Parts: sequence; C-alpha cells; structure tokens
Amino acid sequence: MSVVKYGHILSYVASTPWAILPDKMQELLSVLAFRAAGGEFTADEIRARLGEDGGAPPAAAKRGAVAVIPLRGVIAHRMGTMAESSGGMSAERFTKLVQQAAADDSVGSILIDVDSPGGTIAGLTEAADAVFAARDAKRVVAIANATMASAAYWIASQAHELVAIPSALDRCIGSIGVFTVHEDLSEHLAKEGVKITLIRAGKHKAEVTPFAPLSDEQQAELQAGVDAAYGVFVKHVARGRGVPVADVRKGYGEGRALSAVDAQAAGLIDRIATFDETLARLVGRGSRAGAGMRAAVESVSSAAADGRVLAGDELAEATAAVAESLAAGGPPDDEEMRRRLERF
Repeated sequence: MSVVKYGHILSYVASTPWAILPDKMQELLSVLAFRAAGGEFTADEIRARLGEDGGAPPAAAKRGAVAVIPLRGVIAHRMGTMAESSGGMSAERFTKLVQQAAADDSVGSILIDVDSPGGTIAGLTEAADAVFAARDAKRVVAIANATMASAAYWIASQAHELVAIPSALDRCIGSIGVFTVHEDLSEHLAKEGVKITLIRAGKHKAEVTPFAPLSDEQQAELQAGVDAAYGVFVKHVARGRGVPVADVRKGYGEGRALSAVDAQAAGLIDRIATFDETLARLVGRGSRAGAGMRAAVESVSSAAADGRVLAGDELAEATAAVAESLAAGGPPDDEEMRRRLERF
C-alpha cells in the first residue's frame, strides 16, 4: 500500500471533525485507504464492508398524510461519489426533503426513518434547524431503525418525539460527541527511505499533516475545533429535547452510544415501538384530525346556513375541536373543507 497516498486520506480526515461511531470511521478509512492504494472493490463489496444493505438509499414516501423521510448510512454535506460507496445520505438533500414536507399542505406529520452511524458535521446545523422549524407546522417524529448515532442523533433530536425499535439492543443510540484523528507517519516514511517536503505559504497553511508530529500548538488547535463543534452539538440536542445543556453534557451517555432501553432511561428517546406501530399511530392521528376538523367545520357551516354565528359553548367546542385536530395531525387534506374553514 502507498503510505503517501494513505497520508493524503488522513490529511482529509484530520481536517474534518466527525460525529460518527468510531468503529464505522475505521471501516470507512479501511475502504478509502485500500482504494487510495490502487485496490479495487465492486460497489457490492464496498457496501458489504461498510455494513450497508446494498442498493440506493430509499426515497422519501407518503403514507396517508404522513411523509416518511429516510436518514440512512454515512451523512455528509454533499455526498457525491461517497453515496455510491457507503449508501449514505446528503445532509443538504435531507434538509430540502424536510422543508418540502413542512410546506406541503397535504402532509400532517413527518416521520424520519433513521438508520445511520453519523458522519461529518458540515450541513448538520442546517438539517437540525430544518427539522426543528418543521415542528411549527407538522407533528415530527424520528425513529431509530435501528441506529441513530452521533450526527444522525444530532438531526433527529430536533423532532417532537424520538422512538427506537425494540431490536435496537446494541449500543446504537446517542454517541453525542465529536472527534478527529491524527496519525504521525514520519518515522514510518523515514524507515522506507521516503522524505516528504512541504512547500507552503501562509503561517498556518498545512500545519497539520500526517507527515510530521503534532506540536502542542497544533494539537490545541485541533482540540479547539472539536470542542467548538461539540458545543454546537449539545446545544442543539438540549433545544430539541427541551433540557438544559448541562443535562446533555453529563446525562446523555457522555459520548457513548446506548441501547434502546438505556437510551429511554437516560432521556435520549421517548418510547420503544416498531416502525409499523409508529407509522400506524401517526396515520391514525391524521385520521382523527380529519374527523375532528370536519365536525368543527360542519358545525360552523350549519350555524351560518341558519343565519347564526357560533357563540358561547358552541364556539368553544368548535374552536377546541379545530385546535385538537391540528395538534393531532395538522390540516386535513380535503380541499373543499379547507376552503369552507377559511371562509368562516
């Protein structure tokens, strides 16, 4: 294997803070290193090494008034060719899918179907903000099906409710932390008779490379970047879960991934249920919302037909029915009913 080519891979990794399960990072590095050394994998072989199930990531779908948005595989800002090798998800694309669902009047709830070990931090703030903003318009639920770790938890934690499937028994939920790596190859290169000379301009340009040891100053700089990213991570989780930042730092696993049972006990998730149960519950909410809204609209319309204006208990009941219906699943998808409601 070419140590120099591997060094370039490590240079990229060292310049990028990661919010990902450490073992998944090792798998990803092993594939990239093999490819950098001139090795060849088929797409199926790459997916097998990374634990992916093969094929393209599932597309967003709609079940009744529920928009189901997948968040699968390694997350990166713009996936490019990485999507082909890891079965991953673009944070940018995910953000757009959430925004589209939030703006869709026919959608009452959003279900984020998560099975991801995390990824790079670029694009996560925008994705998390999109999920949190969607809460103003829709009921938003995220389900760990089965892994919801690190960057994936960062995003999913912004939902109204977090669910994990019962078989999420391994440590696969949480992993709230950020890291980067540095490997010093200078001694190994020297033993192979290879000498690397960096030609650079700018005081701090290329100061962190795998071809030289880290100075104390360089290590401190890397640590500062990781700490800053971690600070944003925990603030987002605290916002989404409605808890103090201190609780996230001290009581949410402190960087560890937890099983579904332990995650629920620690407050990382709200309930344990299957995907089908969760979807059926949200579809049912939409049905109840539609029924309640229709009853309220019929009450208002009937009063108007009689030349009356609702008041007192009648008005209170109709208003409560509308509010309850909206909370249960958002606006109904019947266009005529919406027009009648707007009129009155």
